[in-house]
Amino acid sequence: MPKLPRPTGAEMVLFLESQGFRVVRIRGSHYVLSKGELRTTVPVHGAQALRTGTLRGILRDVEIGPAEFSALWERW
Repeated sequence: MPKLPRPTGAEMVLFLESQGFRVVRIRGSHYVLSKGELRTTVPVHGAQALRTGTLRGILRDVEIGPAEFSALWERW
């Protein structure tokens, strides 16, 4: 399996919006995104890359596998 890309929080929000999610609310530096029944929170801390565990948690919340995410990220 290829290594996971390490997007920043802002890049992840834009990626998820391109996948049909929308920002429901922002509280501090945390963006809550939703698409139907799926919901996740993305921390946006400047140009800091998301940690691997945080990224995997977001992917689990939005039901996208790591391999699928890597492929979608390359095309995005």
